[in-house]
Parts: sequence; structure tokens; C-alpha cells
Amino acid sequence: MNIRKSCKADIGQIEKIYDRILSEEEAGTATIGWVRGIYPTRNTAEESLKRNDLFVMEDEGLIVATAIINQIQVPEYRFAKWKHNISDENIMVLHTLIVDPLQKARGYGKAFVMYYEDYSRGNNCHELRMDTNIINMRARKMYANLGYDEVGVVDCVFNGISGVKLVCLEKYLLPS
Repeated sequence: MNIRKSCKADIGQIEKIYDRILSEEEAGTATIGWVRGIYPTRNTAEESLKRNDLFVMEDEGLIVATAIINQIQVPEYRFAKWKHNISDENIMVLHTLIVDPLQKARGYGKAFVMYYEDYSRGNNCHELRMDTNIINMRARKMYANLGYDEVGVVDCVFNGISGVKLVCLEKYLLPS
């Protein structure tokens, strides 16, 4: 298993992963809160690639998961009651973590979060933030098991999707 920054050649595979999870959402076999044609889209991945903050996880040459890791805090975060008052340059954010539905229950989500934590430490960021839709119970359970605290729920239009109850999560890593 390897996690690396994405390249242009990965975009098609990432788009297929988005499509598969959106199909599961539409079939009622996944509850994430994403909407086809609104978020995430191929453009989501392409814009992240341009910023150089799109990551992929490969296993035996196959992309099995993807996420965006950067220091961009979405505007909705200003309504959360963060436990730690940290300067922005010491905050890292995980966005749009998705494991290919064909690769579920193999520990890839947890491994990606562990990578995010190591990446954050390596960039001198000890405050970790992320969010998920309140209806995404699977992700909320995983994040809680990994030590992330839910610090607030923000009612909003998020990434173009109306009626979202955005759960804001944080974890503070002690400096090594």
C-alpha cells in the first residue's frame, strides 16, 4: 500500500471512484450526502490536482482511495467551537476522503487518516480538522475511533448541496 500525490493520469480513476460512491448513494447502499453532478465531480479532482493537494492510495497498482489534504479551512468552519486556538499555519485539513466501494472494509480509510496525521506532523501542523455530513455515520464512527472529536454541527449549503448538517471534527497531535 502506497499513498502519494496524484498526477494527471489518475483523474480518470478518481472520477470512477466518485461515480461508484455516487451510484451507491443513489441506490441507498451508502449514506454520505453527496449528489451526482454537484459534489464531488471530475472538476473537484482537477482543481485539487492544480493546487497539488490531491492524494491517492494505491494497492498493487490500483487506486483504492483518494483525499485532499491542505491547509484550506472551509468558511463553514468559522461556526464550529474548536477546542484548540491554533494559528492557521499550524492547521491541516482533510477533505473528500473516499475509499472505492469495490475496496471497502480493508482498512484503507483508517490507513489514509494515519497518513494524514503523519503528513500533518511532517508539515508542523498539530491541529487536524475535517468534516463530514451528519448522515455519514460510517465515517463519524471511524473518526471517533481514531480520536477525532465532534466539535459542532453547522447547518449550511456545502459544496453546492443544500440542507447539509456539517459535522466539524478535530484532533490535536502533541508535538514530537
